[in-house]
Amino acid sequence: MVDLFEEIFSESTADPNETARQSMRTLRRRFYKTATARKTNDGFAVELDDKPVRTPARHLLAFPNLALAEQAASEWRDQAEFIDPAKLPLTRLANTIIDAVTHACAGVAADIAKYIASDLLFYRAEGPERLVARQHEKWDPILAWARETCGARFVLAQGVVFVTQPEAAVEAMRRLIPTDPWRLGAVHVITTLTGSALIALALSEQAISPDEAWSAAHVDEKWNEEIWGRDDIACARRAQRRIDFGAAVCVLRLFP
Repeated sequence: MVDLFEEIFSESTADPNETARQSMRTLRRRFYKTATARKTNDGFAVELDDKPVRTPARHLLAFPNLALAEQAASEWRDQAEFIDPAKLPLTRLANTIIDAVTHACAGVAADIAKYIASDLLFYRAEGPERLVARQHEKWDPILAWARETCGARFVLAQGVVFVTQPEAAVEAMRRLIPTDPWRLGAVHVITTLTGSALIALALSEQAISPDEAWSAAHVDEKWNEEIWGRDDIACARRAQRRIDFGAAVCVLRLFP
């Protein structure tokens, strides 16, 4: 069973051709009848037919509380004839947190901090006026929250020319980066999916809702779609990112 899970959740390579081949591989047939959550010495584990699931690095797939484990078990119960990793977002996130984040918290936090220094919300369009207004509408409340709650005052710019942010502002937001591996991993995923640590931290602190966070992250993308038309491939990619985003939100919601 270990080898099967390693194949199901194997990481894509840097080679785009190999990544494409992996994405087209035949899905594995469902081999179990039941998926349950059970308390263990390592937390709350997911079991298939009473046998524990393990991560690609062979760690026990165990969650910090029963609510998260039950949510992950439900992903496995919802699988149809074939196991589709894309429909196991919480399990995939847990694999990453258990195998990677737990032993590299400082590095993950540092990566989030890099986003703070060059956040999406700082760089505004010069036009057209409707796009500028939409950015103000979606992004300014998050910056206002950072200013009023954390005393973080950032410098805005037009275009893509890099602007150095005040170190005091960056440090103020850095202090909100979670230290627990589960919340840290969730915030990192949200940061990379949205391109904004400020969006991720505001969501983590419950200053904005998941829908508000997702909408703020896609102002420019939605604008381009309105101007140039719908791209089915881009929409499918965004839909999958939303699923992964939802798994990270689930961790923040069920592991406060």
